[in-house]
Amino acid sequence: MSDRSRTNQLLYQAELLATSANADDEHAVARGMAQEEGALALFELALTSLLREVTEHARLTQHDWRYLLSEEGPAMAELQRLRDLAHHPDSWLNWLVGQLDKLHSSEGVAKRRASQPGMIAVGDQASLREQLQTHLESAKREVAALRETSQEW
Repeated sequence: MSDRSRTNQLLYQAELLATSANADDEHAVARGMAQEEGALALFELALTSLLREVTEHARLTQHDWRYLLSEEGPAMAELQRLRDLAHHPDSWLNWLVGQLDKLHSSEGVAKRRASQPGMIAVGDQASLREQLQTHLESAKREVAALRETSQEW
């Protein structure tokens, strides 16, 4: 399988997990949390695959996203574009990096929703599942743009 195909497959699988319906049983909340964290983990694998894809011509020995997106990473136009995106507070990549830091922590990223009487729900706060769906769509658009730029060279 090519890097491009693998990136597409991982983005698709992450999207499937982020959009799958929960069963209504005693394990529904735990299942939903597992699906959210699973989708996020697949999103991380897709990021790594994307970085392999856009740097394949450089024959890099290391493809860790933390290294490639850091200032110490190789000086390549595609990577700089992604570094800039990672620093933009409203970007999918900035969101993803923050969520991956949480995912790799002992706290995890998926949280049980408090459903206690008397609690006020915040209406504008999107669930992790909704955020995943939004940022996966943005990532797919960015992947397409990166591929287009790469083909021009």
